[in-house]
Amino acid sequence: MAREQLQVLNALDLAKTQWYHFTAIVIAGMGFFTDAYDLFCIPIVTKLLGRIYYHVPGDPKPGTLPPNISAAVNGVALCGTLAGQLFFGWLGDKMGRKRVYGMTLMLMVISSVASGLSFSNSANGVIATLCFFRFWLGFGIGGDYPLSATIMSEYANKKTRGAFIAAVFAMQGFGILTAGVVGIIVSAGFKHKFPAPSYAQDPAGSTVSQADYIWRIILMFGAVPAVLTYYWRMKMPETARYTALVARNAKLAASDMSKVLQVEIVAEQEKLEEQTGQSSSFGLFTKAFMRRHGLHLLGTTTTWFFFDIAFYSSNLFQKDIFSAVGWLPKASSMNTIEEAYRIARAQTLIALCGTVPGYWFTVAFIDVIGRFAIQVMGFVFMTGFLLALAIPYHHWTEKSNRIGFVVLYGFTFFFSNFGPNATTFVVPAEIFPARMRSTCHGISAAAGKAGAIIGAFGFLYAAQSQDKAKVDKGYSPGIGVRNSIFFLAACSFLGLLFTFLVPESNGKSLEEMSGENEEDESARSGTEAAIRAV
Repeated sequence: MAREQLQVLNALDLAKTQWYHFTAIVIAGMGFFTDAYDLFCIPIVTKLLGRIYYHVPGDPKPGTLPPNISAAVNGVALCGTLAGQLFFGWLGDKMGRKRVYGMTLMLMVISSVASGLSFSNSANGVIATLCFFRFWLGFGIGGDYPLSATIMSEYANKKTRGAFIAAVFAMQGFGILTAGVVGIIVSAGFKHKFPAPSYAQDPAGSTVSQADYIWRIILMFGAVPAVLTYYWRMKMPETARYTALVARNAKLAASDMSKVLQVEIVAEQEKLEEQTGQSSSFGLFTKAFMRRHGLHLLGTTTTWFFFDIAFYSSNLFQKDIFSAVGWLPKASSMNTIEEAYRIARAQTLIALCGTVPGYWFTVAFIDVIGRFAIQVMGFVFMTGFLLALAIPYHHWTEKSNRIGFVVLYGFTFFFSNFGPNATTFVVPAEIFPARMRSTCHGISAAAGKAGAIIGAFGFLYAAQSQDKAKVDKGYSPGIGVRNSIFFLAACSFLGLLFTFLVPESNGKSLEEMSGENEEDESARSGTEAAIRAV
């Protein structure tokens, strides 16, 4: 039997869209801005590191990071993110969202700046310090996943909650664009100030010593937006749902939300204490949780896991895209700064055309057609387009057909973002009880990041050609790109199947979805027995 909801929670659910909603989106979204900025600036950084620190005299090709070094530089941040999602997700339920929120942001700021400083001039020293600080950068970014999603879901009204949470996630789009724009501006400035011959003309002279500053500036700039929002993040009050439902302080919850919503709200401490006696307090590792939310958690973890395998593997095909449209000439025909400039420009165009629009399509339609429909649609189209790339793969490798490959690739990316990339982030913040909402979101996100690690690095090796003569330097023969795409299509299809374990939360309050508005059966039967005895 459903209980009457506390007035403070009802006020949040029914609140009209106000200015504080938009400020919360920006404040909560800065972690995702930094996350996307780091993800999309690192290809420029690794390219520069390879040419600066791993140049081999006499080699006809410019220096590149060895496979193990490249995997370490990229993978250590993902590993840190996975650990941060689990740790800060748990801590957010134990200490409160706000108390932990500042920790993650400062960790990102300090680690971003320290990554750019990387205290050494030798290859080993630079890589070691860079990996160390990138792990802690990832750790901070990981904490922002469950905390930002939970905070936004608990602040939002139920009518537009999906759009607000998706908008926080869509801040990644601005991070992606900013990474490209900063890369373009910094490399263009250095290219103009320090002209150099191409690698083919002068291998040693093609890399000027000042190029070492470029990747450092690019990495450190990621801290700027986070610093600008730190004050406002600290000024945000604790969410009313945590204060009331977890900390059991209805008076403080009503006081905080009265200031935010600018309306008078009755504290209702007695009603909260009465409901507390009727509520179940089952934990995460209990039969009660498994009975109520076990399949939901299985659904959110598996869909995010399979999606991220396919999504992060898409980076494998960017070099084919860039070559197909003529954005990247041979590395030996450019100097170091010119190559960094061209990579930044190409990534910016890809993001502008395919990535960013998908995010905002989700924001526009998630509360109209629902989370379930968008996720199913996204997985269906991803599976279809990946199969369309894989089945006639040899057809697409012919020069005259490569533009078709570009179009299909772009649609795959679009429906990733107008699909499960956003919904796998939104749903875990809506369907679990307040006392374990952050923890369950962190577990779901960590499962996704495990898929990302497999996608980004497992397939880096798996997609190598089966022909030893065509394998990239430092790698062993793999299963080939075509077979890899088939596997990604299978992952997308599995994500589609597990989507059916996830409930639709559109238009419902968080308490309806989590069952917190329902009286515990044992408590209710005990109350009824007491009444009969009287």
